[in-house]
Amino acid sequence: MLLVQLKQPDNSRRIGVLENDNLSIRLIDGYASVYALAQAAIANNVSLKELASDALGADSVAYATVASEGRLLPPLDHADDAHCFVTGTGLTHLGSADGRDAMHKKVSDIDTLTDSMKMFRMGLDGGKPAAGDIGVQPEWFYKGDGSIVRANGQTLTMPHFALDGGEEPEIAALYMIGANGAPYRLGFAIGNEFSDHVTERQNYLYLAHSKLRQCSLGPALLLGELPSHVEGMSRILDTAGVVRWEKPFLSGEDNMSHTIANLEYHHFKYPLFCRPGDVHVHFFGTATLSCVDGITVAEGETFEIDVAAFGPPLRNCLAIEKLQQPVIHAL
Repeated sequence: MLLVQLKQPDNSRRIGVLENDNLSIRLIDGYASVYALAQAAIANNVSLKELASDALGADSVAYATVASEGRLLPPLDHADDAHCFVTGTGLTHLGSADGRDAMHKKVSDIDTLTDSMKMFRMGLDGGKPAAGDIGVQPEWFYKGDGSIVRANGQTLTMPHFALDGGEEPEIAALYMIGANGAPYRLGFAIGNEFSDHVTERQNYLYLAHSKLRQCSLGPALLLGELPSHVEGMSRILDTAGVVRWEKPFLSGEDNMSHTIANLEYHHFKYPLFCRPGDVHVHFFGTATLSCVDGITVAEGETFEIDVAAFGPPLRNCLAIEKLQQPVIHAL
């Protein structure tokens, strides 16, 4: 089941389920947000899918109409942006099948590895522990709060000080913290984690700077477990809408050096991230980037991330922020 959040023409909020090969959205009655639906599911100890199915109404709207009118919302949000954490893990994916042998050879000599490759090797060696055991912790980063999340069709704005605005096609898991402080995974969505790879390449200690910016998510929330093998396509479309770069990308545990459970443990082991009522968007990483192929995305071009299991593709146009100098006031 694929859930979407949308605004009605009168600006009121609704949620619905994608039907008819993603051509229509059948509206759900009684819940104006996925957050409210999740609260009810937790309180009644039922699954989101069961609750959504029971609440399906008779009305449907055309997905294309909602999308073209800019009425899609991210598949999960919080009324207070400060109570939504956007985070992620990197160096978690094995890359394409063609590159795996080469990657394993690269990490064979521990004495010559960079810190990044050492971290990748740690994941290969200890990222998939036996059930009940704790594996090695991954690279982790903070990206922002709910104010940085953009929906399908909205622009991704590159900061004026950034050296690059590049896509990162990823799977993100979406969570809500229950009243008891326990994390509840609501499902998964495709996302564009959007980073500054040029800044990061200057020095890996600049990773935090490269991540603090917008990202996009959706358009749909996939309920249930993440398939073990996820295959999609990442594209760059020029200003005329013509594809000028595309490459398949892989995700799911079959293509990762960590289990989802291990990544989740090392995020939610911190009490800060188990505050009742909070929302979490946690990106799982990628191994496919257009910048690796020498692509620089220009303002007005479009990122497209397409994974059939997640419904319609995620599309966002690149914009560049005008110069803004912060004014510091001394008190």
